[in-house]
Amino acid sequence: MFEDITKVILFSDMDGTLLNSKKLISDTDRKAIEKFTSFGGKFTVATGRTIQTFARSQRLLNLKMPVIMYNGAMIYDYSAEKILYSQSLPKVSREMTAKIMSFMSDCGGEVLRTDGTYVFSNNEYEQLHTNLCGIEPEYMEIDEIPEGDWLKVLFALAPERVSLLEDKIRRLEYYKYADFVRSADIFLEMLPKGISKGSALNEYRKLDGMADFTFVAIGDFDNDIEMIANADIGVCPANAEESVKNISDIVLDSTNDNGAVAELINYIIDKTEGE
Repeated sequence: MFEDITKVILFSDMDGTLLNSKKLISDTDRKAIEKFTSFGGKFTVATGRTIQTFARSQRLLNLKMPVIMYNGAMIYDYSAEKILYSQSLPKVSREMTAKIMSFMSDCGGEVLRTDGTYVFSNNEYEQLHTNLCGIEPEYMEIDEIPEGDWLKVLFALAPERVSLLEDKIRRLEYYKYADFVRSADIFLEMLPKGISKGSALNEYRKLDGMADFTFVAIGDFDNDIEMIANADIGVCPANAEESVKNISDIVLDSTNDNGAVAELINYIIDKTEGE
């Protein structure tokens, strides 16, 4: 599986995996990534972030490989400043979003497009999201947000209210038109039907030169499950949700706060040297 480290690509989730509790990349993980890539390994990220909000992390990591973004709705190459793959929500998403807000008026929310983030309801949980991700959004009503290119919609509300929101969405049968996935205990995201980090991973295999690579993926939450399941080797940190641990090939001893990504990289390097 790891005969040639130059034919291994590692995809890491951000929050809860590569980022610690302070939303920073630790020196331990950063140095491990540098070591891995110096040996010829390929490293990249699979994230829910936008082109704009991931830019700061991109400058820090200096990723050479394309990035999976918007929780799988896009693959973006920062080196070429080019979209390699993208899928948008159907037009009915605007109507669905407005309907959801009509019965969940306490819900915060935003629409993410290629050109940026549009906040249509700014509650405390939405503010937490924009602050943590360094988002500089546009604020406008749902019907004012530009048509088309809706890559995802994020709903933000109290943890105990998310299950109620999911139940309402099922009753309205909105799962016929889009997929809904939790990306944190306070976030529920609407994505194009059939789109996930896992579907994007499969599209990544089709990119030039990737056919014979071993795909390794690490993540901690529900929105990482499809990616972990579709990887050649799926991994999670010790702090992962039980649902993620149950489908992972490897459950690490380390959490995101004490070098989970570094532990995985050292495992890959050791296996490569051993073989």
